[in-house]
Amino acid sequence: MQSLPPLSTLIIGYGNTLRSDDGAGQAIAETVESWGLEGVSSLAVHQLTPELAAEMAQSRQVIFVDVYPSTRDSPQGVQVTAIAPGEKNPTLGHASSPQSLLALCQVLYQTTPVSYWVLVPAENFEFGESFSPLTTQNIPLALEEIQTLLSCR
Repeated sequence: MQSLPPLSTLIIGYGNTLRSDDGAGQAIAETVESWGLEGVSSLAVHQLTPELAAEMAQSRQVIFVDVYPSTRDSPQGVQVTAIAPGEKNPTLGHASSPQSLLALCQVLYQTTPVSYWVLVPAENFEFGESFSPLTTQNIPLALEEIQTLLSCR
């Protein structure tokens, strides 16, 4: 019988820090890490890779943080979605989705942490290291959503 992971949460913020708003996921993960919360660890990564499944298997909850392209026709607020494993035979490419990482975690480690996707609206993906006003105003809201998810663990 497999033992359950400790009461812990893993935050995985990802994106390209050299492409303006795309780096917000990493910035949010770094902020959560600076809080120094017991049982919470954060990773700021450029992309989701299969190696992350091993760390995910050690957690009861995983929160993925990324951006989504905001348009006039799309909602412009922070979105929080529960996510489940994707395909049952995940591919092992250089970049993965949260769903494929969860499936990999399930196949390799026979565990599936409760998982959420926190998505921040973004509008600037040009080369640069600063965030647009839209992303900047939504980062504190994303951090509030993460605090809410952490309080429910």
